[in-house]
Amino acid sequence: MSGLDRALLLLTGILAAYQVSVGIDGLETLPIIAYTIAFGVLLVAGLLLIIQGFEVLDSPVVVIVSTVIPLSLSLGLVWERLAFLRIPYLIFAILGFLAVLITRSVAMPGRLLPVLVLAVVHGLAGITIFLLPVILAVTGEAQPGFALVGVGGGLIGLGGLLLSFLKVGKPILSRESIFQVLPGLLALTTAAFVAGFVCG
Repeated sequence: MSGLDRALLLLTGILAAYQVSVGIDGLETLPIIAYTIAFGVLLVAGLLLIIQGFEVLDSPVVVIVSTVIPLSLSLGLVWERLAFLRIPYLIFAILGFLAVLITRSVAMPGRLLPVLVLAVVHGLAGITIFLLPVILAVTGEAQPGFALVGVGGGLIGLGGLLLSFLKVGKPILSRESIFQVLPGLLALTTAAFVAGFVCG
């Protein structure tokens, strides 16, 4: 890991820490909890990568922990902005996380079910993070800058996609290429999230 990689991961951690400590003031309890968990995981992930290097991504726990980020972020957004979907989405987030946890913790014949569960959970959460802020900004229900949260959602979705295909043995890019772009992608993602929440 280069010095630039470590600097970008440190920037990711600083931005995530800022969002946890300052960026979620004045919200309801559940969105505060959801955003704190999501940005807290980003902060810890950045620090772990700095300390242990890219080898930490080989741990099977990474898939489970990385599910927390999109589920928590999307839950906070839905709870804040779509009151009529609060309880159904909360149930989806809980059941989705449990499904990923079980399919990744229990030995199963074949990889189809774990991959399918991961794709559905990450896909729905990712689409929510990407589309909801953009739609709200376009329709005038949020400030235009709030669309940056959707940009962050798209970027983190791209990172998740690259890592997921790598984990199942069908990488889109080589392992080395993914590790080259990952620190910058995480920094850009976190910056877009923070800017979106500040402007929204």
